[in-house]
Amino acid sequence: MVDTTLSGLRVLVVEDEAIIAMLIEDALEAEGSVVIGPYATVVEALQVAQLPGIDFALLDMSLLDGMVFPVAQELFRRDVPFLLISGYGEDAVPPEHLGWPYQSKPFTCDDLLNRMRRLLHQR
Repeated sequence: MVDTTLSGLRVLVVEDEAIIAMLIEDALEAEGSVVIGPYATVVEALQVAQLPGIDFALLDMSLLDGMVFPVAQELFRRDVPFLLISGYGEDAVPPEHLGWPYQSKPFTCDDLLNRMRRLLHQR
């Protein structure tokens, strides 16, 4: 495990499955992170992604109103690190976004938190 603290980190959570969103939120809060959201639609998430104060984002790829790529594009433009999450497999990621960090479902919260730590450590 990479020794990068998540305490105090402001994490945007974009997830339309309520149970998964709650599990992620609980895991982040247990680490001392501040959860922004969760948001279940691209429209809501894109509005929030344009605001300052986001340190990291967890983005479910397929939401109630479409794919999360406009939100990811905005975060990428602003140099905010994020992790795409999907149960569809990495094949669902469009070719122009294949280099973006990806986590497949199902996952454990420990796996997700450790992946976040690695990504933050690389910055």
